[in-house]
Amino acid sequence: MIHKIIIPVHQKDIAPRFDLATEALIILISNGSMVEEKKTIVLPRSSADELCHLLLSENVNTLICGAIEDEYYQFLKWKQIHIFDSIVGDWSMAFNRWKEKNLTSGDILYDRMIEGKHV
Repeated sequence: MIHKIIIPVHQKDIAPRFDLATEALIILISNGSMVEEKKTIVLPRSSADELCHLLLSENVNTLICGAIEDEYYQFLKWKQIHIFDSIVGDWSMAFNRWKEKNLTSGDILYDRMIEGKHV
């Protein structure tokens, strides 16, 4: 089975807001977890409408993003796209958590040191 994920990004992090993202990473997965293709799309300007159009035209199954307005959230849910929203942190950490089936909306994915230990 083929699965497509899109992650709006800003450098190495997930873009903090869906409607302000100017880059999106598209990852094509086959056989459960095998990465077949990874490409970055640069949008001409930040636009939630254009990003939604990209998701639909690329036949994306899953969106991993930061904050997203309810209007776009509801539209993409209606289009049967699985959404992990309010994710903060490194996009690769989020992707790895998704592959492990351990990603939840609202996750904060930064390595932190508390009393000398990574948490």
